[in-house]
Amino acid sequence: MKFLVVDDSSTIRRIITAALKSAGYTDIDTACDGKEALSKCKADPAIGCILSDWNMPEMNGFDFLVAFRAMNKKIPFIMVTTESEKASIVKAVQAGATNYVVKPFTPDILLDKIKVAFNKMGIEA
Repeated sequence: MKFLVVDDSSTIRRIITAALKSAGYTDIDTACDGKEALSKCKADPAIGCILSDWNMPEMNGFDFLVAFRAMNKKIPFIMVTTESEKASIVKAVQAGATNYVVKPFTPDILLDKIKVAFNKMGIEA
């Protein structure tokens, strides 16, 4: 399965990528904002899971989520963000986020949230 990690912080992209690799996932692409991520999703049908920040320049993660869900409702989309208010979480889930991870997080928390998202979407982890 191919993952797309979307965050304007190169450090966070590296942390998430390292967590995925430690779990055996090696097909990983990255994007620095929602605009770049949406372009990659349109160009690469192999992307099978998205992990996206909320607060980014160009196109934020929420707008990316809405635009992506208009194209595809079958791929897990996990928000990984500092937006921890209940209203933000509800807004993201209502827009189609499969799961939600609040920063800071541990690799174990991230991987558990991915497993839950996969289960919700009927995907074998």
